[in-house]
Amino acid sequence: MGSTLLFLLFLISSSSLVLSEDPYWFHTWKVKYSTLSPLGVPQQVITINDQFPGPWINCTSNNNIVVNIFNELDEPLLFTWNGIQQRKNSWQEGVPGTNCPIQPGTNYTFQFQVKDQIGSFFYYPTTSVHRAAGGYGPLSVHSRDLIPVPFPWPQAEYNVMVGDWYTNGHVSLKKQLDSGRSLGKPDGIIINGKHDSKEPMFTMEAGKTHRFRVCNVGVKNSINFRIQKHTMKLVEIEGSHTVQNVYDSLDLHLGQCYSVLVTADQTPKDYYFVASSRFTKTVLSTTAVIRYNGSNIAPSPDLPPAPVGWAWSLNQFRSFRWNLTASAARPNPQGSYHYGKINITRTMKFVNSAGTVDGKLRYAINGVSHKDTETPLKLAEYFGLADKVFKYDIIPDEPSDDVSTKKITLAPNVKNAIFRNFVEIIFQNDETSVQSWHLSGYSFFAVAIEPGRWSPDKRKNYNLVDAVSRHTIHVYPKGWAAVMTTLDNAGMWNLRSSIMERNYLGQQLYFSVLSPNKSLRDEYNILDTQLLCGIVEGLPRPKPYLGV
Repeated sequence: MGSTLLFLLFLISSSSLVLSEDPYWFHTWKVKYSTLSPLGVPQQVITINDQFPGPWINCTSNNNIVVNIFNELDEPLLFTWNGIQQRKNSWQEGVPGTNCPIQPGTNYTFQFQVKDQIGSFFYYPTTSVHRAAGGYGPLSVHSRDLIPVPFPWPQAEYNVMVGDWYTNGHVSLKKQLDSGRSLGKPDGIIINGKHDSKEPMFTMEAGKTHRFRVCNVGVKNSINFRIQKHTMKLVEIEGSHTVQNVYDSLDLHLGQCYSVLVTADQTPKDYYFVASSRFTKTVLSTTAVIRYNGSNIAPSPDLPPAPVGWAWSLNQFRSFRWNLTASAARPNPQGSYHYGKINITRTMKFVNSAGTVDGKLRYAINGVSHKDTETPLKLAEYFGLADKVFKYDIIPDEPSDDVSTKKITLAPNVKNAIFRNFVEIIFQNDETSVQSWHLSGYSFFAVAIEPGRWSPDKRKNYNLVDAVSRHTIHVYPKGWAAVMTTLDNAGMWNLRSSIMERNYLGQQLYFSVLSPNKSLRDEYNILDTQLLCGIVEGLPRPKPYLGV
């Protein structure tokens, strides 16, 4: 039944299937501006095939995804596939440090495999501040038929793209940031491109269980979501099956995705799905209608309240646990990987800060605010021209205690990393706002979040048994977070703030993870169709990697 449903969904989305060992799904996207009113004010929104949010990429573990993107904007364009690890293939990551942008009036084809992954993800544009104009959409990876899933197949499955939104267009927002000013608070929250929609967005059948894949695709704020009169069973976070705890509401930070099961066990009528901002002086909120099949009773105006304060949120994070007995993309249980018994080979501590460079606002990591280069970092390195574009390791692994108060340097920020090292990364947040960090190319074990300053003795508080493996982690004000991962994916990988303003103004860096073998076993060759730009444009391709 599951395979039939997926096949029908793909036919509806006009995708094509090529029969092979690992199927290929082909998508053609026409990306353009459309005039829409997400918050009731007409504005320029980026649509894909006239859709906002964009088309659902719905696939199965190990499928190959081919997306031919026609850029009908008046600006260069790139997309990233947030949470897809791009194993051995940072060529397809779709960020300015790995890819040349798609120029207006041209097209480019991304091709990647969702290798050994399952879960709920999304894609979005990474050029300029296009993310504030939309262009995002859901990406779901299902388990293969032979892999058991730790819950019954749901009656229906829904994608919920929720996030804050500005009524000013992205051109105006970019000018504001370029002038050295912060964007201030967003104007509202939208769910699947709509605010306080009165028409039913989701339907449920009484007595049946439904899956909601909820992603925070916003630009600035954490959100909390809940459903009137219904509880939610958390079953997956960013590609990992979780212990199935039940919640009345869930905090969802920027860039994060959760899957919840909701059973339609209440009186058949309409109910509100509620989303509201967290940790903001002025609370922004919105609703979407969930309708029981056959209902003609309007939802109650009494909305379930949101939690208050970050302590509640921290305690909820601590309740999240990896399901050690469930299988994910592979037949072996998740818990068969004992990350807590691996020796740490390197500790890196990253401190975020805000300051100015030449009188303009910038954000930094360990005192360096990243600057994108005309030649993508990965291409410069691959062509042996890295020294003409950037310097490695301009920030230390262990910054000084006062680094957040020191002068900010503007430069490309690239850290050398040793292939297959098991590393510990500490995110120290000395500021007064919540941070959210995403690491491309990997998942990591989120072993701790705590208030105060990190020190080595804090390791005694780590969860070394069943921390959730994920790709995005938040850090509360005046607090820290610790994650662990094995750098076993060769390539150039972006560690970035998920807050759009901070990302655009420099709070990001890249890890250069090179395999000493230079073998196809560790990293794929550059595609013949890869766009070249900057100082590598027109140069002959380096000798390809050989062997497996």
